[in-house]
Amino acid sequence: MWKAVKNIIYVTTEWLKNLEDELKHLKNEKRLEIAEKLKEAISFWDLSENSEYEEARNEQAQVEVRILEIEDQLKNIKIIKDVEWTTVDRVVIWKEVKILNLETKEEWVYKIVWTTESSILADIPKISNDSPMGKVLLWKNVWDIIKVKSYAWLTEYKVISIK
Repeated sequence: MWKAVKNIIYVTTEWLKNLEDELKHLKNEKRLEIAEKLKEAISFWDLSENSEYEEARNEQAQVEVRILEIEDQLKNIKIIKDVEWTTVDRVVIWKEVKILNLETKEEWVYKIVWTTESSILADIPKISNDSPMGKVLLWKNVWDIIKVKSYAWLTEYKVISIK
């Protein structure tokens, strides 16, 4: 999930805030919520066949693992400012790129981001610089033709715009 180069994790200040907020939520709210679930489940006495207790213990384990992951990530973060990339006229991190599928004539718009920030659910899907599409798009210019290989086929796209 996280890509570290020389143990450095590159993030924006926005993403750093998201991580810190998630950590705060897990430590201050989620732990208490799980403790209440455990307390209630223990009150049913027989823990050997107590599904509520088992679920709460599993949830507690997942939360503790996530807390450790975030704390480890926060030790190796380097903040990258959007300004460092905005003057480049090629596809780079934090640029939006519109591409045309040369076979289907469908157009797609993506924002290229660091692996830590990728999200296909965003209004403009954020694809990782480490994804097959992201790797091929990096440093391309408008009108360049790119080829993206999937398991079954090779697809050609044309870069239409970069902003």
